[in-house]
Formats: sequence, C-alpha cells, structure tokens
Amino acid sequence: MKQQAKKNTLTKEDISRYTRNFWKLLIGVILLGFLFIFSVGLGLFGQLPTFRDLENPKSNLASEVISEDGAVLGTYFVQNRSNVRYNELSPNLVQALIATEDKRFYRHSGIDYRRTFSIIFYNLIGKRQGASTITQQLALNLFSEGRARNTVKRVIQKFQEWITAVRLERNYTKEEIITMYFNTVDFGAYNTFGIKSAARTYFNTTPDKLNVTQAAILVGMLKGPGIYSPVRYPQNAIRRRNVVIENMRREGFITREESQRLQKEPLVLDMRISNYGDGPAPYFRAVLKRDIQQEFNKLSITKADGTPYDLDRDGLKIYTTINSKMQRYAEEAQKEWMTELQTDFDRQWRNVDPFRGDKASLLETGMKRSDRYRMLKQAGKSAAEIEKDFNTPVPMTVFTWQGDRDTIMTPMDSIRYNKLILRNSIMSMEPHTGYVRAWVGGISFEHYKYDQVKMGTRQVGSTAKPFTYAVAIDNGFSPCFQVPNVPLTIGSGANAWSPRGESVGSPITLRRALANSQNFATAYMINEVGARAVATLTKRMGITSEVPEYPSIALGAYEASIYDMVGAYSAFVNHGVWIEPIYILRIEDKNGMPIYEKAPKVTKVLNSESAYIMVDMLKSVVDGGSGGRLRWRYNLTPPMGGKTGTTNDNSDAWFIGVTPELVSGVWTGAEDRGISFHSMAAGQGAQAALPIFGLYMQKIYADTTLHYSKEDFPLPEGGLTRELDCNQYQQFYGEPSDQQLDDRLGF
Repeated sequence: MKQQAKKNTLTKEDISRYTRNFWKLLIGVILLGFLFIFSVGLGLFGQLPTFRDLENPKSNLASEVISEDGAVLGTYFVQNRSNVRYNELSPNLVQALIATEDKRFYRHSGIDYRRTFSIIFYNLIGKRQGASTITQQLALNLFSEGRARNTVKRVIQKFQEWITAVRLERNYTKEEIITMYFNTVDFGAYNTFGIKSAARTYFNTTPDKLNVTQAAILVGMLKGPGIYSPVRYPQNAIRRRNVVIENMRREGFITREESQRLQKEPLVLDMRISNYGDGPAPYFRAVLKRDIQQEFNKLSITKADGTPYDLDRDGLKIYTTINSKMQRYAEEAQKEWMTELQTDFDRQWRNVDPFRGDKASLLETGMKRSDRYRMLKQAGKSAAEIEKDFNTPVPMTVFTWQGDRDTIMTPMDSIRYNKLILRNSIMSMEPHTGYVRAWVGGISFEHYKYDQVKMGTRQVGSTAKPFTYAVAIDNGFSPCFQVPNVPLTIGSGANAWSPRGESVGSPITLRRALANSQNFATAYMINEVGARAVATLTKRMGITSEVPEYPSIALGAYEASIYDMVGAYSAFVNHGVWIEPIYILRIEDKNGMPIYEKAPKVTKVLNSESAYIMVDMLKSVVDGGSGGRLRWRYNLTPPMGGKTGTTNDNSDAWFIGVTPELVSGVWTGAEDRGISFHSMAAGQGAQAALPIFGLYMQKIYADTTLHYSKEDFPLPEGGLTRELDCNQYQQFYGEPSDQQLDDRLGF
C-alpha cells in the first residue's frame, strides 16, 4: 500500500515536466490565437475593408431630388436610405441607443473587453446575451453580408468585426460612429434603411424631432425589426420601448418620474410609406432620372474608379429648379378643377356608348397595349383564350378623384373606364431664367405613368396662332392692321385648304383676331407671310417636334409638348430671347462634391419690339377675348396675357398664360383623341384648361413669400417705334397701301 502511494506521488521532475507542458500549451494556444487573428487581419478568411473602404464605406444610399427652396421632393433608391449628420440626430436617439446597446460606448476603443468576458460567463450559465459594441455592430452593417448562421463562420466573422471595429475607432470620432451607425441600420419592413427613412416612415418626422418614446420605439426595433414592429406587433413594440426607456432611466438620461409617465403612453404612429410615386412631382422625378442618366452617359461623367454613377445606390444630391410650394399649388389646382370637369365628362357619356362604330377599335388597341395582353401572348394563349381572360371579372383598384377604389370588373371594362378618365398636365417656368418651377405630368403617377409635359405631344390648336402673328409683326405689320375675316381657300387642287371657323366680323384687326382666336383671319395672315417663315420661327422658338411648312400650321395642325410650348411663349415675354427650359441646377456626390452643372442654351429668336407687341396682343386675349374669364371669374387683376387652344372635335384643350415673371401651360384631354367632349362649350381651352391656370395663379399671388410682382410687362430697351393704340393708329396712320405691305414683307 505504501508502495502504491509512493507511485502516485508526483516527483519534482513530474511537476517540472507538467509545468513546462502547461506553459507550452498555453503559449501555443496564445500564439495560435495571435496567428489566427493575424490571418484574419490579412484577409485569409475573408477580405477585410481597406483604409479607403473605412474612409468611404459602401452602402446603398438613396439619391435625393431637392427643390430650389430646400425641400426633398423624393428619392431614387434600391434601399430607402438617406444619410444625416450628427447634429441632425435627436439627443433622445443617442441616449436611447447608448443606454440599450452599449453603456460603455464612450469608454472603450471598439471592443468592450469587460463586457465580452462577462457575457461569456452569462452564456455558460444559460443567460444568452449579446456582447457586440455599437462599433462592432457598425462593422457588421457596413462590411459584411449579414450575420453568419454557421457557428465556425460566425466565430471568424466576430474576429473580423473586432479588427474592423478597432480600425473604425482609429479613423472616426465617437460622434461619427454613432452617426454612421444610425445611417446604416435596417428597420425591416417598407424598404426602410437608416434613421432618416425610419423617422419618416413610422412618425412622419425627421430624426432631430424624435421624442423619447419615438426614439425608444426605433432603437427597440434594432433588436428585431420584425418581432418588434410597431405595425405588426404593437404590444411587443410597446414592451420593448419600455425596456429602452427604463435603460435610459438607469443611465441617468431621464428621471424615474419621466420613465413611469412615458411607459404609460400609448403607441402613436403616423405612417408615411415611401415609394417612387410618393411625394410631389412624381412625373418630374421620373423624367429627371432618365435625363440625368442620358446626360452622364453623353458627357462620360463617372466615379473616380471609372464606374458609372448609380442613382439608386450612390447617394447623389440633385438640386432642381422646382419650387415645392408652386408645385403643390399646381397639383392642388389640377385636382380642384379636374374633379369638377371629370364629373361633367362622366355625365355626358352616362347614356351613350363612346366605343360604338369605328370607335370600337380604341378598345382593341388599348387591350393590345396592355401588360396583361403581352403576358398572355408570351404564355402562348390563343386569341379566344385572351378574349375570355379580358372578359372575366377580377379584383382591381381603379383611379378616382376621390381616391383609389377597390372593385371587381373585367380587364376590358377597366380599359373602357380608364379611356374615359380625362388627363391633364401643367408646366410653369420663369421666362428670364428658364427655370421650371412646377411640373405636373399627369393626374396619377400610380395609375398613369406617361408624362404629358415633356414626353407626350398633342395637337396644339390655336395656341400656335401667335407664331403666325409674330412673323407678321416682325415684318412690319401693326396689331391694328385690318384683314378679311371670311371663309377662304388657300392653294388649289389636291393641296387646297379651307379652314373651318366662325367670324366675329370682317374686316378685323390682328389684335382682335388673336384675342378672339379667329381662324379665317389667321389663315389669311399665314398666306400673306408664308408657311415657311412661320414654320422656321416656330422651330427657332424651341418646338422640337415636326412642324410642316403647310398653311394649316397657323391653326395648330401639328403636335408639340407643353415643355416646348411654354418655352416658346417665354421668348415673347423675354424680349425675343429664347432660353431653354431647365430643371437641373447641379448634382453633387454623396460627399458634397459637384459633379454636374447645367448651363441653359440661349438664343435671340425675335426682335425685342416685335416680342413686346406680341405680349401686348396676348394681353388682349385676357382683357377682352377668349381668356376673359381670368378677370371676371377668377378675379385676377395683375397684368397677364395668354392664349386658348382647342383642336378638332374638342379633343385637346390648351391654355398658355403669361405674366411678367411666369409663363405656364395647361393641357387637358382624354388618352385617345377619339374620346372628347360633345360640345365646344365644355371642351374648349377656355373651359377645360384655363381654369387650372386661374386657380394656380390665385394661389401664387396669395403667397407673398414667392415675391412675384404685379407690375406690368417692361418695355424693350429703347422703347417702341410703333403705335399700339388702334384708335390712334387709325386716326394718324390710316391703312397701309398694297405697295407698303409688299415693301414690308420683302415681296
């Protein structure tokens, strides 16, 4: 027995050997650990961010479209993420985050070793807790594809987080780390990334205005955006909010009384879910995006590494000329009048089939243009199967001016319904700068995405008449010159053209002929000055669509966009100088560096005096002609002019209004020209388009912050050489002889 005990006794040699082996093992483990960490640092287990990456972390940042008065009109995004600065964060947010996620944030350098070892202990006894600091979470948000699920990969990822966190602490201040963290967190539903997006989505506010309970809700969601969603699981969100509030009390950010009171408050949300169509000027933003992409390609504007900019990911700041107030006024004016006009239009077609006879083809055309038809064709469906599908009722949502309406109807009936919805578009710009201040491309971007300001063209009708009179005035005619106002035929044989219309008396002065939109007198004048001269001036004034050299262009027998027509009329107001309508001021990258600036094209297209005389004649349209209801119905007393336009069968209604500082165009019509008002009284420009201009200008002049003057149109430099008072003209100047006319026109 003694011998056995002796064998079990460790000798000094055994102790020495075990001690050496222990230290060898310990040192080996430490060296292996250092070697592992060194390997992680070298990127052998996955690439780590470089110092350049740390200074310019990659994230999908939404690009912002900003109005000239500083409002964010909307964003382009894959992830709805926009950055904020530290001074744009509510102190409640910062305090809630630190109290809940990282109490020792200001006392560690990226890794909280004390908490790390204590968490290991807690996890060993079954109390699972997280040990990641805010900086480590930021490293995970910025430089990984998300939290790994595989245990081995997660261990490697944790070491990567540590190394990256230390590097982040060396490169950034604590405030910058907090800011970057809030800019990169994912709030789960509704494509909401970053605190700016979350504040708007859930509370319709900005991060600097978040109160304690709102901040606690959002910080509480960071633990699990799904399970703590205030929309899907409000009770969970409230419990988690109260945990955050209690954490803030423990850290001394709020008092016990405040904590108890705030925890009793109900959950109050103000949801504003974002998508491309949300916010003002959606049609403008869609056109703007396409134009920026084309401009960047044309000018080879790229990032420093040569890759193209991505508007959905690169966080550009796009500064535009749109004024957010004026945009809102234009949209309000459209809705106010179109709601009433649509009611009248519906009443007209209540007991009449608009698609009978040759109009039935409109339905077939509409069907074949639809996405539904293309999908069925691609699926190999026969004509009979497609017809059956289009006549089978299905649930759908349709547009109304009272809001979207859920209903059940056949796809063919939905085509009928939408073709009887009147469309409308508006553009307003400053003639002296070319700056577009309002752009309403349609009535509902969600339902009808085609832009009718720049992308769409329609027959311009009588809004083309001023171009004919401008050629005449520029060739020496007086607005007081009298011309025949009776039916006539221009040309002969197959080329003969006889305009339709009614006469208010003959002879008639050019001023009165324009004011009352007389077709015969206008046709007479284009025959005098020549269709080629009128077409040439029309193109010089910025009309980019085709303008044929036919006499019928005097009455608007061609198509143009509102964008071009407003730009052309602006040349009259701007003393004959055409300035390209522009809507981009500059574009900056996410760091605020300018990468693009827009310089408008400027061309002298008309004699200054001739341009002023044309403005004076356009004033007669409002003061005693077809635009007179602006005075007696809308009580607009400031100096202004304009021109109504109505095309054949009342298919298109136009009004273009001019003031000394603003030119605005309005168009109204159905999707197809074959659908229109029955009568001129309801479908003419003065009734279907002008009221929107009237309502819009009422709002503009009522807003004194916009500073639009009510002064008269300024005279051209050097004054006038021609008499504009027709009473004086007749008394002292008489009628010009045929020879004088030939001399003026160069015949």
